[in-house]
Amino acid sequence: MFEVKAATFEVNGSRLLHPTDLSFDEGRVYGLIGHNGSGKSTLLKLLAQQQPASRGEVRFDDRPLARWGHREFARQVAYLPQHLPSAENLTGRELIGFGRYPWHGLLGRHTREDSDQVERAIELTHTQAFADRLVDTLSGGERQRVWLAMLLAQGSRFLLLDEPLAALDIAHQVEVLALVRQLCRELGLGVVIVLHDVNMAARYCDHLVALHSGRILAQGSPREMMDDATLEAIYGIPMRVMSHPGGEHPIAVVH
Repeated sequence: MFEVKAATFEVNGSRLLHPTDLSFDEGRVYGLIGHNGSGKSTLLKLLAQQQPASRGEVRFDDRPLARWGHREFARQVAYLPQHLPSAENLTGRELIGFGRYPWHGLLGRHTREDSDQVERAIELTHTQAFADRLVDTLSGGERQRVWLAMLLAQGSRFLLLDEPLAALDIAHQVEVLALVRQLCRELGLGVVIVLHDVNMAARYCDHLVALHSGRILAQGSPREMMDDATLEAIYGIPMRVMSHPGGEHPIAVVH
């Protein structure tokens, strides 16, 4: 679905992303991991058509992103930035309705299909109980679920999520990631998500891509990536991988 071919990104002569080759398919959750400034958000913005590659190219459905119109692309790929815009004086349902913009524009009248997609997104994200409350009054976890519902209402095949767990407590982090994985499984969506917590990434993602100083340092399944030496190279501190007490998956701790 997505192909990154020798793509780089530079700003004022400084290279933030070195030549990168990757592919991302539908039906899988991909986690981008690494320390701050490693190039995770830069890569995600290339995928999201938020900035063009300086060299190389990014393709979606075997077509360069430069040849996709913005609304046409938004019908296929939904992007949630790290810093969310204000939703002041909007209810959850109204915010979710903005996900239908790519299908009729800002001034277009909502159709029955739009309303059905909004209600479906509310049901899938279990946001019925607070869909008619103001977004500003919701808890962090509730707010993130409403934003996810907006992406689902968009009807896209791919979700690009930049640090959706920021400022959430551990319970809400688990809630959001479990929902993302469930939606991937049930709807066959492709998901690329930027995460800081390697244990969360290993638990909820199918494939991990580690970046360091704008380069891909390693990639593979969570079990392949959860290795003492690999994690120390990624994060720059000694780490030890241990068996989870429940035996389900390995966990990493600072050594």
